[in-house]
Amino acid sequence: MEMEGALATVELKRRPRPHAIAYLISLVCYGLMLLPLVAIIFYSFLAPGDASDASQWSFTWDWYQALSHDESILEALTTSLIVAVVASLGSTSIGLLGALALHRSQFSRSELVSGLATLPLALPELVLGLASVIWFGTIGLSLGINSVIIGHITLTTAYVVTVINARLTDFDSAVIDAASDLGATPWQVARRVTIPLLAPAIGAGAMMAFTLSFDDFMISFFTAGVDHDTLPMRIYSMIRFGINREIYALSTVLILLTITGLGVSSWLRRRSI
Repeated sequence: MEMEGALATVELKRRPRPHAIAYLISLVCYGLMLLPLVAIIFYSFLAPGDASDASQWSFTWDWYQALSHDESILEALTTSLIVAVVASLGSTSIGLLGALALHRSQFSRSELVSGLATLPLALPELVLGLASVIWFGTIGLSLGINSVIIGHITLTTAYVVTVINARLTDFDSAVIDAASDLGATPWQVARRVTIPLLAPAIGAGAMMAFTLSFDDFMISFFTAGVDHDTLPMRIYSMIRFGINREIYALSTVLILLTITGLGVSSWLRRRSI
């Protein structure tokens, strides 16, 4: 063991450090991605009429106050929150059961089933949205908030399965067998052993599902029907008639909510390792 540790240390020492050019390229790439977001946040706080003269701009909350009084935006925000909460709960429940089933599966084609379970990760959302519309029409389900929730569950369940599966790779199944041998019922094993051990991964998957559902546009666009706009759809409809500072403020709110959700998900994921 000591020899293996020494060899690993030597290998780490021999590994070359990245060149300064690599750091520069990374910095440029991150800058190209983040600067537009920073610009949106910056413009959302500019006072009316100051955009033409950058030297005279002043701080204002006017655009955020306008958002708080816009009934259509508040309605879209409420719809997005309802869809995201219900979809995250549904996808977390299905994803947890699916991940456990795949982990405990002993049949030879489990890898094929695992690949099918995570297929939505690889498919374009345009394809998923179109397939959802065709399927809903086939079964006679009218488009509305229910169809949006089902479409989001289909998308986000794959992410939940992936997150929980990553935790299950290091999960010691002997703990569950020991609890069963001591007389615990399957429900007691799940409530007192399995779920507490997987809680950080479950929370990370749920937060990721909530964030993805809240931000989704493509599937919502295909499955929402009329009079059920989500917040991203509302932003899109506003942009079609021109970009104003209210859109900047609304985008800033969406950016901050997304960063918060992904940050919590990342923190929970690190706890599960």
